[in-house]
Amino acid sequence: MSEFHQAFWTIAVAAVCSVPCALLGCFLLLKRMSMLGDAIGHGVLPGIAVAFLLTGQITSVYILLGAMVFGLITAALAETLAATGVVTEDSSLGVVFTTLFALGVLLLSGLLRNVDLDINCVFMGLLVLVPNNTIDVLGFEIPQAFPTMLLALALTLVFLAVFWKELKIVAFDPALAQSMGFSPRLVNYLLIAIIAGTTVSAFEAVGLILVLAVLIVPAATAHLLTDRLGPMLAWAAFFAVSGSVLGYLLHNVGRYSLDVSGLIAVMLGVQFAVVLLLAPRHGLIAKWWRHLQLSVRIAQEDILARLYRAEESGERTYALPLSEHGVSPWLVWFAHRQLVRLGLLTGGPDGLPTLTESGRRLAQYVVRSHRLWESYAGAVLEIPPDHVHSAAALVEHYIGPELQDEIAQSLDQPPTDPHGKSIPPR
Repeated sequence: MSEFHQAFWTIAVAAVCSVPCALLGCFLLLKRMSMLGDAIGHGVLPGIAVAFLLTGQITSVYILLGAMVFGLITAALAETLAATGVVTEDSSLGVVFTTLFALGVLLLSGLLRNVDLDINCVFMGLLVLVPNNTIDVLGFEIPQAFPTMLLALALTLVFLAVFWKELKIVAFDPALAQSMGFSPRLVNYLLIAIIAGTTVSAFEAVGLILVLAVLIVPAATAHLLTDRLGPMLAWAAFFAVSGSVLGYLLHNVGRYSLDVSGLIAVMLGVQFAVVLLLAPRHGLIAKWWRHLQLSVRIAQEDILARLYRAEESGERTYALPLSEHGVSPWLVWFAHRQLVRLGLLTGGPDGLPTLTESGRRLAQYVVRSHRLWESYAGAVLEIPPDHVHSAAALVEHYIGPELQDEIAQSLDQPPTDPHGKSIPPR
């Protein structure tokens, strides 16, 4: 087999193994059961061993059935243990899957040591050697693992198509599913069964480590980019395939002979890290930027409100401490510069900043929100006047025009706040 065909089939097998796991992992993620995929992946190991002990064969059919049965046993035991209330749900998963995993390792390495079932193959797979184990299909030599996993992918797609509505409702609202007449538990067990079947089908080719990675990581990465189920599935499949490509490329260019499956799992993690940083809505940089914008806006409004109150009292002093909110000096300085740039502040005859007409209107709005909230907190919430200022200093930045009007109407348009200060007009 040429180098090109070797690379093509290695990537193709890795992708076709990864995609169904990534698609199923999306539903585990939405149900907050991602670690259940990990538990199933570990829990099916004794199923493989028990299937051989009962049948004396290691054909794919018996191994598949054994894995599915033990996948269901893993989920049922974890659910039963959590239902007792003695341990938490995550603890029950940990207890069950570590026990079953240890049992599987003992059986594979002990009782079945003379059987052609290598434990290292189960963990790491033989992805690099997969293209060498071929079968003839319509005159074409293709890896034996490819049609097997292609069938697993097809069954996964059929399962998602047939149970799409049920899976979607159970993932988002199990109570609604119950009221509509179908059992969320049954849907969960069907999902677990196909996950177990898909998992064990991919064991020999890509290994347990990569299977567990693609069950969790692509779904988590996709969820950072979208909150809609359809696009989430598409993104998860994309990251599963791209991770396979990048992992194989890294294997080829690397100086060291590193396992392909391990490198693919690492690249899935790298993709997650990149998206975690750069995602437009849920990414860390985007969240930091939104937080910075909010902090600047709050600092600007605090500055304007200070100057408005100084004008009310006839003072011509100006300071930028804002220390009660823990605002850093550089942020206050930047906010002040932005206010000048926006034409909300200007220099007075004595060199001190002065509110422009537009700046005064905005300052008046902020002060009105502050004093209305103080009045509301005192009249409705019955908070003492000496306890309302600090809360109002925070709430004032989040009161929109409609809420401001509602508060004023509910209090019959109060002229003053609990401290006797005039509430500015609208």
